[in-house]
Amino acid sequence: MDAEQKLEKSRKRITESIAQNIHLYGLPPSAGRQFGMMFFEDRPLTLDDMSAELGMSKTSMSTSIRAMSDAKLVERVWERGVRKDLYKVKDDWYQIFIDMFTVKWRRAVSLHSAAIRKSLSELNELKQEDSLTTDLLAAINNDIEKLEYIRAYYNWLDRLIDAFEDQKIFDLVPLDEEEA
Repeated sequence: MDAEQKLEKSRKRITESIAQNIHLYGLPPSAGRQFGMMFFEDRPLTLDDMSAELGMSKTSMSTSIRAMSDAKLVERVWERGVRKDLYKVKDDWYQIFIDMFTVKWRRAVSLHSAAIRKSLSELNELKQEDSLTTDLLAAINNDIEKLEYIRAYYNWLDRLIDAFEDQKIFDLVPLDEEEA
């Protein structure tokens, strides 16, 4: 195996690893292969370039690019004299992770927090009814206690998300000098 084949083998290994893990971003393995191929290119690519390289349809490339762009993994770039859209992988993988983490978890926190607020309000109102049995009142108080616990958890998670968005996470988990 010559040097060029070894280089290609190494790149293929990383690309397949990306393809196997890209589901964490809500994307299919084919998008991971496209991302991996783009990662090793030292220039922005058109959909035609990607289609030719991967042997996939331009429509598939476009769908994947749109999904990767929504996930903030790639960005469209402009180059003088080029009329087709060009795309490249975002360079800052730390920021890619932060964007993915914060978008997904912020949405989850919001959804859960709204459900907790509504349920706590209903349970506190229910507690005021005169016709409650001792067992039912105990169950309501138990549920309120559980919901207060998970509300505290989601408040903590919200602060954790803030730490990622404000880059304070790097104060807690600093980058190694060679990583920065």
